[in-house]
Amino acid sequence: MAKAYALLSTYPPTQCGLATFSAALFAHLRGPGDHVGIVRVLDEPVPGEPLPPRAPEVVHDLVNGSDRSAAAAVDVINRFDVVIVQHEYGIYGGPDGRDLVPLLCALRVPSVVVLHTVLAQPTARQRSILDDIIDAASAVVTMTQTAWTRLLDIYGASPEKVFVIPHGSADNRVAMAPRAESHPPMALTWGLLGPGKGIEHAIAAVALLRDRGRPVAYTVAGQTHPRVRARDGEAYRSFLGARVRALGVADLVHFDAQFLPAGVLGELIGAADVVLLPYDSLEQVTSGVLIEAVTAGKPVISTAFPHAVEVLAGGAGLLVGRQDPAAIASALDRVFTEPGLSARMSRHAADLAPQLLWPAVALSYRDLAAAVARPRDGAVA
Repeated sequence: MAKAYALLSTYPPTQCGLATFSAALFAHLRGPGDHVGIVRVLDEPVPGEPLPPRAPEVVHDLVNGSDRSAAAAVDVINRFDVVIVQHEYGIYGGPDGRDLVPLLCALRVPSVVVLHTVLAQPTARQRSILDDIIDAASAVVTMTQTAWTRLLDIYGASPEKVFVIPHGSADNRVAMAPRAESHPPMALTWGLLGPGKGIEHAIAAVALLRDRGRPVAYTVAGQTHPRVRARDGEAYRSFLGARVRALGVADLVHFDAQFLPAGVLGELIGAADVVLLPYDSLEQVTSGVLIEAVTAGKPVISTAFPHAVEVLAGGAGLLVGRQDPAAIASALDRVFTEPGLSARMSRHAADLAPQLLWPAVALSYRDLAAAVARPRDGAVA
């Protein structure tokens, strides 16, 4: 049984999906007598600037571009029983995160690699890197059946090596409070903002509904993704603001540009009548926002990206075409006016919730770690 777990990932105060995921996994992975240490992945710092502050659980910083840091990371990880590695292209150093491969190959302890992205049409370099990661890992985790199938059919992975563990979620389940008739129903989208989120199409849908005499309040919560901001500044947010003004819905669309802590986010989700995921991508096989929405029991309207198709097929949501404001408007109208539809969607979501909450997900990781780990002398106690 593994008792000492290393987690290799970005980590707070870094603001990204993998950092949030790893913080939640850390909080729920520990059992009595266990030790969990974070090996935090950081971009090479600007000369003269200090590294971000370390939480007590961070045992080492893997600084991208530093061979010395990578060698030290290997030494630190090898003192644990098993390492759980979060993978996303661009998180690690080198083109498409290539530097993760030699680090995995240098480890003497078993590794569980969690794939947050599995591309159906990777570039040649992305394909080569993922092939090498799969070869080096003791076990590979995907969060959806779609991603599992892609690994087997496109990448030729062995089914004995690939496991499906769903994305975890905080427990934001709350009883639906009756909404005052004077207040319009509220749709919510949250997460790090950037091109490809499709927010402009949702704004257009709000304008269409207003023209039909059905006002819908729409909240877009979350700051611009740090990598997007470093590259493009706030160009996408400015574009969305201009779109709101041009369509005359400034009184209905609200932007909250903060990175929301869990408690504040839970309150915001609880206040929403429907969660809207108007994403452009047809590749996305993992969405933490989708899982958070479903476990909260909220009706979901989403474009038909793979994770949404898989999760919502049983009735927890409605699927719409990408970049289609008319379809989004029609789906919103159905949720708010069709008798019983919202309640049925919430019941389907409630049936899914228990297996998606973090305690159940972390237990699956503990079981998998136990299966791949072997007792060793000198492991961290």
